[in-house]
Amino acid sequence: MKKCIYILTFAALFAWESKAQKETYFTNPVIHGDVADPSILRDGTTYYATGTSSEWAPYYPIFRSTDLVNWQPIGHVFAEKPAWTKSSFWAPEWFQHKGKTYIYYTARKQADNQSCIGVAVADSPEGPFIDKGPVVEFGKEAIDAFILEDKGKLYISWKAYGLDDRPIELLAARLSDDGLRIEGEPFSLLCDDERQGMEGQHWFKQGDYYYLLYSIRDCCGPQSDYAVSVARSKRLEGPYEKYAGNPILHGSESVRSIGHGTLTDTPDGRLYYLCHAYSEGSDFYQGRQPHLQELRIGENLWPHFVTGEYANLSQPMPFPETAQKPIADFSDDFEGTTLRTEWSWNYPYANVKALVEKGLLRLSGQPISHPEAGVALCLRPTAAHYQLETVVLNQDESWKGIGLYGDDQNWISIGCQAEKVAIKLWLNGKEQQLMEQRQPGPITHLRMEVTEGIQCRFLISRNGRDWQAIPLSLSAEATQALTRWDRIARPGLYQSGKGEGCFGYVRLKALH
Repeated sequence: MKKCIYILTFAALFAWESKAQKETYFTNPVIHGDVADPSILRDGTTYYATGTSSEWAPYYPIFRSTDLVNWQPIGHVFAEKPAWTKSSFWAPEWFQHKGKTYIYYTARKQADNQSCIGVAVADSPEGPFIDKGPVVEFGKEAIDAFILEDKGKLYISWKAYGLDDRPIELLAARLSDDGLRIEGEPFSLLCDDERQGMEGQHWFKQGDYYYLLYSIRDCCGPQSDYAVSVARSKRLEGPYEKYAGNPILHGSESVRSIGHGTLTDTPDGRLYYLCHAYSEGSDFYQGRQPHLQELRIGENLWPHFVTGEYANLSQPMPFPETAQKPIADFSDDFEGTTLRTEWSWNYPYANVKALVEKGLLRLSGQPISHPEAGVALCLRPTAAHYQLETVVLNQDESWKGIGLYGDDQNWISIGCQAEKVAIKLWLNGKEQQLMEQRQPGPITHLRMEVTEGIQCRFLISRNGRDWQAIPLSLSAEATQALTRWDRIARPGLYQSGKGEGCFGYVRLKALH
């Protein structure tokens, strides 16, 4: 009997210790899906994050958290594109000053297609944000803004000369007290003498030193090798000394290409760095996802990451009483009157019309570059293996369905048109019809199963219960074309031709 009690007690203690240990650590990424160049802000006990949206609208997604680990999407910085901008919405950066919240961001100018830094201002991190136009226009390109307040003065830093033959430099200049314009001449903080790349800086003061965390090497794509380095100076203007042990954070067996982030702190003064990284294997196809790493200043007065220089998916929980929640599946029955914040569309290529009413989504629009390409309404993939399902409720001559979208010239989709079901592949701007058969009925359920991040399997159903699989094999050329250098293919809804697509629901769930 005593032996039985001992075994039961030991089992209970082991279970409790296992649960406690599990809740003491979290697993990166903390935000799933493609959100590159993340910036983080603490407002009291609430944290906000945003990141690059590239060629997807709405512009700059906003996430909110109270524990740095569990994040919820709450909106976007811009619902509409600022009038002066054209494209390439990269690297937003939070800043708070005199009761206002600022977003400094990179975008291409409508006038000359050059990248420069603009700013938008709000009374709260949740907006609404009012755009104030360009702040930094410098040479052929100015990107990756960061703001430092020092001794009551504001300074802005940015990456310069990335499109020139000369070495890249991190430049800085005084900002006006309202944060809306440069005052004085730019000065150099750090130069890429090694010609290995330099960008995505975080500039901060700790103790006697000013520190620059910055990213080196290649940021994007399957062969990228991004890493984080550091330099320091006792003077704001420099000169800055590069750490002999750089990089202080780089890839590992489980994490690829990590960098471009910003620091935040906890109420008790600990420092956390939110940056992006690719995952290895098929998880690569979730894109550049935000990773959280604790940073400390060592006895040598150089920063280091708590878990070492090799990026680790498992990290100590910032607030031990917190548990990391599993990724929730996405379900939309279109019961409201507006699109949910998770939806995005390819704004340079099509003017998308998405009308939500009484449990129905009416999708139409006008392509810009290729009239026959149609329009796409997409979601960020949050798993390497997932299933997307919808029901098409109308039967007209327009083509409407679901699929995987890279850009306006590279996508694959299954859709309904009149009494037919077809699978279409757009490869480098040329359409290929891979399958055509008679539609099972006026109401057609469509399903796409994606495995290994990019391999597609399509199914159709008349009633949403009995499914017919359609054999399909994509070429290596097709799968590669769906992945752009700076963004990942997204699953979503499609429509082309005169008329509209009427959809009754959308389900996106991970496949385990």
